[in-house]
Amino acid sequence: MTAPDVINKIKHALAKPGEGSSDFDLHPDIKLPAGRTLRPAAVLLPLVCAPDGLRLILTKRSSALKHHPGQIAFPGGKIDAGDRDAADAALREAQEEIGLPRDHVELIGQMPPHETVTGFTVTPLLGVIRREFRIVAEAGEVDEVFDVPFEHVTNLAQFSQQGRIWQGRMRMYETVPFGPYYIWGATARMLRALAERMQ
Repeated sequence: MTAPDVINKIKHALAKPGEGSSDFDLHPDIKLPAGRTLRPAAVLLPLVCAPDGLRLILTKRSSALKHHPGQIAFPGGKIDAGDRDAADAALREAQEEIGLPRDHVELIGQMPPHETVTGFTVTPLLGVIRREFRIVAEAGEVDEVFDVPFEHVTNLAQFSQQGRIWQGRMRMYETVPFGPYYIWGATARMLRALAERMQ
């Protein structure tokens, strides 16, 4: 399937109605309190049409960060007061974190929000990068910017569930590793939600 074909498939998948995802999806026994306050955030899933097919740009967060050091993530962050909406926030963060000019991106849709264990409601937006740009990793925030085959991270056969003790109990989470990159947690859960939509 060519990159344009995959992009059309993504657009079709994003047009489907559906519920959002959550870091708690693998723990149906956990009852989340009604009326809880969540902080709004947005991330960009930047897609590149490469000779070998569609690829997804990801970042490796700085190991010096207080929250989620060294984890694989999408460019993005909390929605600031000056942002018009989730799309504006995601594009701003992508420019800050990886040097992606916002006018190089064609947004093709968004997924329902994802709730994290850290109290954020994250809106994932997908965008195709239509012009080349020079990647500049944000000093102190991003250790590495890399890309992975989109086909790999949206293939349900590549996902597995693993667990670790967190706050005194076993917590299960999604993983979709690729080469040396251990993609897990909220990033992997959002990718799985996208993969399920594309089936």
